[in-house]
Amino acid sequence: MIASKSKIPVIPPRSSCTCGSLRRASRRISQYYDTVLAPLGIKSTQYSILSEVARSGPQGPVTMCVLAAAMVMDRSTLGHNLRPLARDKLLALRLSPTDRRKRCVELTAKGVSLLRRARRMWRVAENRIENTFGREATAELRAALLNIAFSRELDSQPAGMTGLVD
Repeated sequence: MIASKSKIPVIPPRSSCTCGSLRRASRRISQYYDTVLAPLGIKSTQYSILSEVARSGPQGPVTMCVLAAAMVMDRSTLGHNLRPLARDKLLALRLSPTDRRKRCVELTAKGVSLLRRARRMWRVAENRIENTFGREATAELRAALLNIAFSRELDSQPAGMTGLVD
């Protein structure tokens, strides 16, 4: 094991693959937050969607396109994730009043209530993460991950890819 500034030891990576390391960490964190939210009957992805819809609330309902971009999801994946939330009446899908070609998403009263309870649980979970890995390290990790999530540099293939696929 490798020593680190945080309270827990760092296990040496099995490979230097960034994608694999991020996927493993993402699965582990998702499992943790899913366990935290299980008593409410939602998963971390659903919590994230409800939170993003709530953030957009003051401007009115958010369009599917805007929500998909904020969630870094394609629209079909977002639609798949919205179905159970709509079925459970946590959010409503409506046609835009200004453009009938657009669909809007908004929280219902039931969704607002559930989100309020979920946020309390989420804060406890976040505190545990910060206490385990350190507040500064956790803040730096969030900043790095958001930088990756919204980087336009990753929108195209890297230089030198031509000719590698036969």
